[in-house]
Amino acid sequence: MLAEIITIGDELLIGQVIDTNSAFIAKQLNKIGVSVYQVTSIQDDKDHILKALKEAEIRVDIIILTGGLGPTKDDITKKTIAKYFDDTLVKDESVLDNIEHLWKNYVGGKLLQVNIDQSLVPSKSTVLMNKLGTAPGMWFDKDDKTFVSLPGVPYEMGALIEYKVIPKLKEKYSLPFILHKTLLIYGIGESALAARIEAWEDALPEYIRLAYLPNLGKMRLRLSAKGFDEGQLKASVDKEIDKVLPLIQDKFFGFEDEEGSAEIIIAKQLTKLGKTLAIAESCTGGNLAEQFTKNSGASAYFNGGVVTYSTQSKMNVLGVSKEVINEYSVVSGQVAESMASNSLKLFNSDFAVATTGNAGPSKGESDAEVGTVFIGIANKNGVYSEKFNLGNHRIKVINKAVNKALEMLLKEIFKN
Repeated sequence: MLAEIITIGDELLIGQVIDTNSAFIAKQLNKIGVSVYQVTSIQDDKDHILKALKEAEIRVDIIILTGGLGPTKDDITKKTIAKYFDDTLVKDESVLDNIEHLWKNYVGGKLLQVNIDQSLVPSKSTVLMNKLGTAPGMWFDKDDKTFVSLPGVPYEMGALIEYKVIPKLKEKYSLPFILHKTLLIYGIGESALAARIEAWEDALPEYIRLAYLPNLGKMRLRLSAKGFDEGQLKASVDKEIDKVLPLIQDKFFGFEDEEGSAEIIIAKQLTKLGKTLAIAESCTGGNLAEQFTKNSGASAYFNGGVVTYSTQSKMNVLGVSKEVINEYSVVSGQVAESMASNSLKLFNSDFAVATTGNAGPSKGESDAEVGTVFIGIANKNGVYSEKFNLGNHRIKVINKAVNKALEMLLKEIFKN
């Protein structure tokens, strides 16, 4: 089964709003064996929407639209879809009841006619009730094709996809099983990795596809297979993984599908060991700590972190000595180690990681070349640091430093 996602809104095309809906929908469809053939973003324009619908109907089996269902005049999707299906809009009492419920309990104020008109839906559609908003989802069957129109608000769209659309698609179609297995690899570049596993890759069965997904110091290696025999697919992919692991064992840290990303693996291991983590950041500006605190349950192992961006704050907050800074520079292994050791004590933790560097574009308070980063790791047994040269693009330097810090933490924590 093939699907196309059509996102509607001028705000997407001018970059004012980032399209996160397509990624979410694609992931949910993939889980049930539906392959996304194309993602299309179009204007709030009647002719453009009609053209996109006509072309998508030729290409794919399932067409999912998001956006353009609001109460204002620029939201024309519903009327345009009605025209596409040679249909008229009719009032749906259940939708109106939902709107009145939302107004009474959450919105307040006068219910305007434009809000009441949200209860108008094409007569040929099946309403997908949106309990989180006033714009309902709409489902259309046309021969063997399925059209679904959803609101563009991400949390409203997400709930409708998960609880309404996906169950109806599984009920309507006989869907294959799509399997992805993603290996998390740190400390090796794409070209070097490809050279290591070239012979294995060349011998992969035709029905197993391999993708390299590099990201600034870390690599995801994804194997994908599709078919109706789930057991056979899993056995085949696992067999290939058993072949490749000995070739990359020194760089392999787990499976994204099972453990999650590096920070999830670290979190699980720390929790398992009953150990805690502290973080002291300079050049990464809080980005490293965010990798952990964005996930639920971080309080079980993450004791705290500080961003000591200036030289003075490193001395005042972390107690890095002025003499060490003057002798070795604020961007140095000695300062990284001092930051790590002192944050370990400050937060009474079992492990600590610290970053100090020059992300650019200018050299700042150190003469270190742009892209120079030192990362320190401390535990109750000692401290060490490593030096990295991560290029001259500020955002890349920061993100590479975060990934290098995660890589070093993984190695250190799994020694225990």
